[in-house]
Amino acid sequence: MIRWAMHKMGVEEWLVSAVMSMYTGAKTVIRTVYGKSNDFSVKVGMHQGSALSPLLFVIVMVALSREFRVALPWELLYADDLVVTAETEEDLI
Repeated sequence: MIRWAMHKMGVEEWLVSAVMSMYTGAKTVIRTVYGKSNDFSVKVGMHQGSALSPLLFVIVMVALSREFRVALPWELLYADDLVVTAETEEDLI
């Protein structure tokens, strides 16, 4: 989704590749009072705490809202969510 959105927003390919390289092979652990978990791959979402994440989130939300605006009569953007509405289920397709 991030790659698609960056392309939709006209970001140059070298920058898309640089950002996506940060997400390739990303791993994380969960820290609890009992210690850390084994590491595991992160395949969706944005890096928590990254200074780049808010910008990437905005890029994705703007690209999505532009896509929906073409076909759907209503869209509602929230802090971290997107809602699309239509009179029938068929209108959403």
